[in-house]
Amino acid sequence: MTATVKTPSERARVLREFWFYFSENRGAVIGLFVFLALIVIALFAPVLAPHDPIQQFRDALLAPPSWQDGGSSRFLLGTDAVGRDILSRLIFGARQSLIIGCVVVAIALVGGIVLGLLAGFFGGWVDTVIMRVMDVILAFPSLLLALVMVAILGPGLMNAMIAIAIVLQPHFARLTRAAVMTEKNKEYVMAARVAGAGRFRLMVRTILPNCMAPLIVQGTLSFSNAVLDAAALGFLGMGAQPPLPEWGTMLAEAREFILRAWWVVTFPGLAILITVLAINLVGDGLRDALDPKLKRS
Repeated sequence: MTATVKTPSERARVLREFWFYFSENRGAVIGLFVFLALIVIALFAPVLAPHDPIQQFRDALLAPPSWQDGGSSRFLLGTDAVGRDILSRLIFGARQSLIIGCVVVAIALVGGIVLGLLAGFFGGWVDTVIMRVMDVILAFPSLLLALVMVAILGPGLMNAMIAIAIVLQPHFARLTRAAVMTEKNKEYVMAARVAGAGRFRLMVRTILPNCMAPLIVQGTLSFSNAVLDAAALGFLGMGAQPPLPEWGTMLAEAREFILRAWWVVTFPGLAILITVLAINLVGDGLRDALDPKLKRS
């Protein structure tokens, strides 16, 4: 026995109710539009970028933005120390940020759900072993643990994403475990068990769909953490490697020019700030819309 299948009209009502509570949070709506704009920019980066992100213009090294003295309309946000267009690199960097967020959240979500389901459903020594491992991971500062793992795996964007996903995985595991322990003794689960549902069906088809709301919110917040941690690893030289246009790597390459070329540091930093802030605002809106305790009458 599983949850009753919703009719199209009931689904439409649920979506309308979700959007009502979500839109009550003005910041979440603004964050959603900014995030959608980021997706559009990432998808159409080759069309929107005025130049190739790794093309070097030797006649325009550290050129200032177009509105500043000495600037040129060819480079709206200026160029970096080797003559690459900053605007083009920011646009292609949006693509890297989306890839990082999606890959990290997918790995952490799947791994965390599996571990949390096993721990919450079976309990006993299975729960103890899984949760103690998660506690050990949580005992370390996330960035420090990610740095250690990247040092072991080797610098690079893919290794950085794997390391960040492992660091974020305990949050999903603990949330899933708590939700499963709450749901597994409810009447609909007991009815499904009496009807002959196996353990796998009980976990995946009966219990898991009713545990997804907090996981969706955590996934959104982890997306912003992934972008931020990847930028930090890139800044430290352990994430994306040059000449890949990634915002953290752009900041690392611009450190020595902070005082005489403010634009090479300011624009990548603003891109990270705006993206992380927008995703966090969306996460707050999702929490308001999906958590019945927070819904306003």
